[in-house]
Amino acid sequence: MLDSSIRHPFSGSRNLSEVPSEDYLTSPDLTGTSYNTAMSLLVHVLACCFGLGSWVAVNGLWVELPFIVNTLPEGWELPSYLTVIIQLANLGPLLVTVMHKLCPGRLRESAVIYSVLSIGVLACVQLAFFWDETTVVAAAPRSTVFFILTLFLALVDCTSSVTFLPFMMQLPAHYITTYFIGEGLSGFIPGLVALGQGVGMAKCVNATQSSGNLTEKDIYIVQTQYLLPNFSTEVFFFFLAAMMCISLLAFFALNRFPRSFELSTENLVSDTDTVASVCFGLDNPGVVTDVQNSNPKPHSEVSGQARPQLAKPGHSVYQLAFIYFMVVCVNGATNGLLPSVQTYSCMPYGNLAYHLSAALASCANPVACIVALFFPKRSLVLLGVLCLLGSVFGGYNMAMAAMSPCPILQGSVLGETIIVLSWVFFTGTLSYVKVMVGVILRDESHSALVWCGAAAQTGSLLGSAIMFPLVNVCNLFESGDFCNTKCPL
Repeated sequence: MLDSSIRHPFSGSRNLSEVPSEDYLTSPDLTGTSYNTAMSLLVHVLACCFGLGSWVAVNGLWVELPFIVNTLPEGWELPSYLTVIIQLANLGPLLVTVMHKLCPGRLRESAVIYSVLSIGVLACVQLAFFWDETTVVAAAPRSTVFFILTLFLALVDCTSSVTFLPFMMQLPAHYITTYFIGEGLSGFIPGLVALGQGVGMAKCVNATQSSGNLTEKDIYIVQTQYLLPNFSTEVFFFFLAAMMCISLLAFFALNRFPRSFELSTENLVSDTDTVASVCFGLDNPGVVTDVQNSNPKPHSEVSGQARPQLAKPGHSVYQLAFIYFMVVCVNGATNGLLPSVQTYSCMPYGNLAYHLSAALASCANPVACIVALFFPKRSLVLLGVLCLLGSVFGGYNMAMAAMSPCPILQGSVLGETIIVLSWVFFTGTLSYVKVMVGVILRDESHSALVWCGAAAQTGSLLGSAIMFPLVNVCNLFESGDFCNTKCPL
């Protein structure tokens, strides 16, 4: 056990002469730069694991939909129901936002995070047992249990938008990018697992149907036969529960880390106008922070190579309005408008196209986060162009949904490839915008990130509110059977 008089490397320098040379654990090799690096790496891993719990449950539901839509009675309309249920869970972030506004400093974010992550674990376990249970509502079978548990999972993920990021403000700024990678992995890992599961795969087989008349011959028909997945949906939901447990344990470690290891508060970011850049090491390579006194020093004083120091970026009211407008639009498209019609845009091309678009689109999210890590671009013009580009891909997906069950290039490999790539690029481009907007607002203040989460949920709510009546009331989108739908050439 380390001597209590020995301070952690983050808390400043210490007198090595006070350490016995024979003490292995406190030797300079382990308590110097290498130990510092190891501790930094540990925090990066914990931040990434913590980010996994942000949207892993809802993302897991989306990638499992190719199987679920063929089992639950709602069928192709199930995604539109899910988008509305997810938005009903905005009560959580709404309450958090109101508390931040009316009672600043009173809300214990750590208690909220512990609560929502625990609820997420329990809800995933319950889904594993009861996801396919139905009840009769208005003379029709409905997936009531599935909807209720989805509401709890959505409550967890929606509330994470206004609690997880603000909590990351308590750690040194460069860890927020690692958190975003973990948030991206919350879609990537379930997508990979779903690909390994082989969920929703089907083939067309010939079958006979008795006419019921002994004098007539049997009728030959083509049926859609769904192949058994490599493992069941129950196992997949247990996997989601395990992911939530990992996130909960990571948060526990992060929350205790400053107390256990005396992490210096000089490197923590406060809610002031002097907040440091979230991508300090990437965007400001010419400045190095002195750990002992937290005074920025030119890099030339450390390496002897002078580099220009970059000023802290500032944004006008109009620029901030544009940023929040992008947040609303991007989240409205990715969380409300397009997910409601993904079945209609992809299923006419076959279950394989739907399966790949759901899984690979989820994988595009962390790829965008990694790109943002190595190529961070804060230009609002560039982000606006990427929003426009993502909207073009989203428009194609929406057009194919409107043409269901006979979209263009149906039945061709080219059509299947284009629809899958369109969903991947739609998710990837807008995910990059999400990350960089979070990076930009991280420079503003704690409240800027809270309102960023509120704007994100507002956009998601508007998107789902628009699409639900179009899908389920106006019936503007038509479903079909890939094996039996006959489309004009």
